[in-house]
Amino acid sequence: MVTSPVQSQPAKSHIQTDSQGLQRTRHTCAHILAMAVQTLFRETKVTIGPTTDNGFYYDFDRKQAFTPEDLSKIEAEMRRIIQANLPVIREVVEREQIRAEIAQSGEPYKLEILDSIPECETITRYFIGSPDAGKLSDAIVNLEPSLIEPIALPPNKYWWDLCAGPHLNFTSEINPDAFALESVAGAYWRGDETKQQLQRIYGTAWETAEQLQAYLQQKAEAKLRDHRKLGQELKLFSIQEDAGGGLVFWHPHGAAIRYVIEDYWRKAHLDADYQLLYTPHVANLDLWKTSGHFDFYKESMFDSMEVEEQAYQIKPMNCPFHVLTYKHELHSYRELPLRWAELGTVYRYERSGALHGLMRVRGFTQDDAHIFCLPDQITAEILGVLNLTERILSDFGFKNYEVNLSTRPAKSVGTDEVWDLATAALIEALDAKGWDYVTDEGGGAFYGPKIDIKIQDAIGRLWQCSTIQVDFNLPERFDMQYVAADGSRQRPIMIHRAIFGSLERFFGILIENYAGDFPLWLAPIQVRLLPVTEDQREYAESVMNTLRKAGFRVEIDRSRDRLGKQIRNAEIEKIPVVAVLGKKEVAEQTLSVRIRKQGDIGALTMADLQNRLQLAIEGKVTI
Repeated sequence: MVTSPVQSQPAKSHIQTDSQGLQRTRHTCAHILAMAVQTLFRETKVTIGPTTDNGFYYDFDRKQAFTPEDLSKIEAEMRRIIQANLPVIREVVEREQIRAEIAQSGEPYKLEILDSIPECETITRYFIGSPDAGKLSDAIVNLEPSLIEPIALPPNKYWWDLCAGPHLNFTSEINPDAFALESVAGAYWRGDETKQQLQRIYGTAWETAEQLQAYLQQKAEAKLRDHRKLGQELKLFSIQEDAGGGLVFWHPHGAAIRYVIEDYWRKAHLDADYQLLYTPHVANLDLWKTSGHFDFYKESMFDSMEVEEQAYQIKPMNCPFHVLTYKHELHSYRELPLRWAELGTVYRYERSGALHGLMRVRGFTQDDAHIFCLPDQITAEILGVLNLTERILSDFGFKNYEVNLSTRPAKSVGTDEVWDLATAALIEALDAKGWDYVTDEGGGAFYGPKIDIKIQDAIGRLWQCSTIQVDFNLPERFDMQYVAADGSRQRPIMIHRAIFGSLERFFGILIENYAGDFPLWLAPIQVRLLPVTEDQREYAESVMNTLRKAGFRVEIDRSRDRLGKQIRNAEIEKIPVVAVLGKKEVAEQTLSVRIRKQGDIGALTMADLQNRLQLAIEGKVTI
């Protein structure tokens, strides 16, 4: 974890855990969940049960829907299995032997899982309890009778599933006070909408009861900050199903914030010596075949359309357009680096079940930029991106980052020489920045190494936003060139980078980070004027016009509500500054000011209020 501008110790989140042991705990909990479900509801078929960032889940095929009462019963059964101190046993099995067992057990999904395991891989399964009845008896013989009695194991006295592991050695290694079942959701087998609909039970598991309580408290706080709920309450945006799911409609208040974000972004990039581009929304499908997107991302692309007997594709990415712009003329090494940035809207197909407010949509605007540079310029350019990223994220209130460096994967393009050069440049830039980072060996893209930056929000959650990627693939595919000092034609290095990731998702993060209570510089309405009676309307109009000419976002409450309700409405709508205008204020040419974070601060002149507003905006802080 990096804290800007002062570096802090690395940390995954504010809930401290032993990640390796915790993964074993969560994986074992998933199996115990499945065992408990099949113990209580014998007709249920199991599918898969992986770990998640906060716990685990298991998908089940069951005709009847699981109810909240069922979850309580399942959770109680899980605790009984944990307290029984049953062994968790790994067994290597032969493919045909296990196939026969699965066929006899009537578990069709296990057969599909078995068939998906490559022939070259070892097949393992994990037992909870033991197929040897004597071992099972030994495991529970020392327990109190009250604990033995409720254990209703299946007739064969144990439970197993195909799994690569790893798991704990005994169920009792799980703290029974540090896990909980959370919810039930729908899911499709293999994520395919054409296949069987399943029921997914989510759970969370931790090492201590204190960690569980901290997580549940964070979850409750996150629910209050949910950007979908606040987006509706504050009239920021909507997802209009009549226009198709996953498409965002920015309402006036949300659009006002977006304008501020975009204006800030452009100025920051111009200050950093970037040039701005605008590119089309569609292109001939052949462009996406040349770039490789058609081969690699076809499933995430919308169907092409025919225009004058040619196939056109709505763009899923901006990169090829920037490449074509580069290739429009031959460049000299003296022109490099070229830094081109664009707020480019792209469209990608997401399944309806994956859509989630602003976080997962089908149309979004990337804060895209591409840098074309010489090999010996990579380090300086990466460092420049890191500095710009820090500046921008800090101004939006994010000071703590988790930084990951992803290196060459097994399948990749490019020579060892360019991979080593690019990776060394990323490391050198991170070291020059003084940032701690975690290396993800083999986690890079097939076309180059990358840096990913996760930002920590106000309640400790990490969000993936910024990314910096070195690309050897597109320059090769598009035969990009520059004229080197010796007159030869050489390939430029291409660097992809985004700081917000997408405006839609970043806006969702901002809403949740601030709980909709934006700092003054981002607030859609910075000042609301409340004339006490119609007699003060003319003065209110004059104040509004003066403040608007000075660049502030101001409105008059034009309702006929009583003053007390107008103030309450402003509080609910999280308006930073409210100014009451009565007879006295008109006579004295002042404003009776109420600051959201402070309450009433008394009468201010117009000049005093403008000065306070300007200082808060320049400092990007709450007034």
